[in-house]
Amino acid sequence: FKDVCELPSGPAGERLTGLLDAINAGDDARMSAFINDTFAPEFRDFMPMKDHLDFFRRVRRASGGLEFYAIRTYEQPRRAGELVAILRQKLTGGWRGLMMQVESEPPHRIAGLTISPARPPTDLPPAPKLTRPELIEELQRFIERLVTADVFSGAVLLAKDGEVWFKGAWGQASKDFDIPNKVDTKFNLGSINKSFTAVAIAQLAERGKLSLADPVSKYLGPDWLPREVADKITIEHLLTHTAGLGSYFNDTFMAGSRERFRVVDDYKPLVEATLAFEPGTRYAYSNTGFLLLGAVVEKVSGGSYYDYVRKNIYTPAGMTNSDCYDLDRPVPNLAVGYTWAADDVGEHWETNLFKHVIRGGPAGGGFSTVEDLLRFDQALRTNKLVKPETAARMWTPSAQSGGQGQGYGHGFAIRGTPGNRVVGHSGGFAGISARFDMYLDAGCTVVVLCNYDQAAEVVGDQLAELLARLP
Repeated sequence: FKDVCELPSGPAGERLTGLLDAINAGDDARMSAFINDTFAPEFRDFMPMKDHLDFFRRVRRASGGLEFYAIRTYEQPRRAGELVAILRQKLTGGWRGLMMQVESEPPHRIAGLTISPARPPTDLPPAPKLTRPELIEELQRFIERLVTADVFSGAVLLAKDGEVWFKGAWGQASKDFDIPNKVDTKFNLGSINKSFTAVAIAQLAERGKLSLADPVSKYLGPDWLPREVADKITIEHLLTHTAGLGSYFNDTFMAGSRERFRVVDDYKPLVEATLAFEPGTRYAYSNTGFLLLGAVVEKVSGGSYYDYVRKNIYTPAGMTNSDCYDLDRPVPNLAVGYTWAADDVGEHWETNLFKHVIRGGPAGGGFSTVEDLLRFDQALRTNKLVKPETAARMWTPSAQSGGQGQGYGHGFAIRGTPGNRVVGHSGGFAGISARFDMYLDAGCTVVVLCNYDQAAEVVGDQLAELLARLP
């Protein structure tokens, strides 16, 4: 790709300029007017205005505002009316890519846009190398900047070959009682639990209790999925998000009492059997798929999913501060999740206590600490949990998810290059953000756990850039 540091002329450039001005203004009324005036009706109406405003509000808080830097062009031309803008975040100095689709005919409305992390611009000189003390100093400064802006609250750990190079905690576990976060504070992991579920399935496969090629119908009855659907889906399809299933976090869940959902079987009524595609033909991230894997663990092991994970993953790894806790019972040293919200009384912090699950499970929502996740990392690297060949398979991306070293394997996301492979998982929800990265070749471990949304990705991305500067 190539970066051109000049705004394009014409409708696309005008729409981009207007969007950045509206985001940076931090004014909901101005943002709402911009959306109504410039978004195509189909794009504007696919979700409520409140959700649009929440999205842009979070973008502004996390970034401190966005500055245009360049238009990114590719050897393969983009679609007509589509542009990719490289933006610098004012708070962090990091890079975001904004993909915008503008209608080709007047009034040239915005028909779609996404904002995601981006590789640095091509015209920047290589960043200077860092020593270990310099890296830690840079990291501390970066986190303190986020803390001062009140966009980070959580704990961070960086290790090399199991040796902790850096760990610290910032912010509050409870704003009500002014309780500070600590390094051993338990944070909600979001979807990092999927990696525990994947390891559980891998262990059962190693013990000959199941095969990844088995159809789901071998283990789960029609009370979970109709036979004609379950016959098509294999265990491996569930592990790789290639089954064509969706998410049980649907309208029924959102409208229901969290009291209804505490153990794996409680979620049966939320499973929708409609397939988005033929199993094995595409990749689409699926919470329902990992819920079903939890049900398979229970069927094969003869006990509860929670007991299996405690006995076979947490205990051998030494993870004494990890579990899927019942949040309506006292849990010592546990962080409350907070999300930035707005209503008719203004912007304010809001807890996620009535938004998320009352107890986590196979697809996410359990709790852990940065130190426990380092123990999980070390248990995987030293073959305490699965054999080396099993781990290698888990850390190989499926062809449907991208392949060639990038994508998603068995319960682990994969990125990097052949000599710098990174596997792990992230998690996110209102008041939750988590990042767990195992640098397989460099021997580094990065854990970022936060009780604010989005914050873990910001720190995890910065750590990736800093680690790339080590000699």
